[in-house]
Amino acid sequence: MWRVYRWRLLAIGGLAVVAIVWLLYLPPLPQSAAYHRFADDRTFLGVPNLLNVVSNVPFLIVGVWGLWFVVRTHEDRGTFLDPVERWPFALFFLGVGLTAFGSGYYHLHPDNDRLVWDRLPMAVAFMALFAAVLSERIDVRFGTRLLIPLVVLGIATVIYWHTTEQRGRGDLRPYYFVQFYPMLALPLLLLLLPPRYTRTVDLFLALGWYALAKVCEHLGDHPIYGLGHVVSGHTLKHLAAAAAAYWILRMLQRRVPIVSRR
Repeated sequence: MWRVYRWRLLAIGGLAVVAIVWLLYLPPLPQSAAYHRFADDRTFLGVPNLLNVVSNVPFLIVGVWGLWFVVRTHEDRGTFLDPVERWPFALFFLGVGLTAFGSGYYHLHPDNDRLVWDRLPMAVAFMALFAAVLSERIDVRFGTRLLIPLVVLGIATVIYWHTTEQRGRGDLRPYYFVQFYPMLALPLLLLLLPPRYTRTVDLFLALGWYALAKVCEHLGDHPIYGLGHVVSGHTLKHLAAAAAAYWILRMLQRRVPIVSRR
């Protein structure tokens, strides 16, 4: 694998170098106070920001469902050719499920101190999914050995941001790297390296759902809410991101090893 696809792997690694150099070139990026001012702040049944809170329930559903499937699926299903491949996905769905609690807690009273609990499980999910794809597309042992270091890195970037924020010089650059670099590298991994399983299209659809979630979050929160004051872009962001996680589960449920299919 390493010799045959050397230039493709170098391209993926080069993307990481470019991203790091670009972020180092930027000044420290503090968390904007405006981030916490969401369009829909309505209180229902005594719960502030109710729709932004309850729209996290799908994360819990998908997280528990996915974790149950990954842990209990039998090897003869063909979902995992190597039993160790299940553990990155287990951590991914654990992170997705915990996001429901972290994000729900944050949206009850949005501020930086609560935002850290929203971002910690998301960082775990990002890094675990990245390790899972590395396992499939490059080498199983390589990806699974990177699982814990990548997850620790993701957690460390959130802690670093929160610590610098408390010191009055917040810096989101490392967190942005662990959030966005995998989302840029994953399409390259899927396009340039051969799969071990079918259903690659589901991974692309999951990335599409996540891209839609980011658009709803950063560009559509107030405009969407202004269309009729029914639902905000941030609420839809939660639903789209949960759909992305579900599409990962859907892929696992339906995929088969390509060698078996042949």
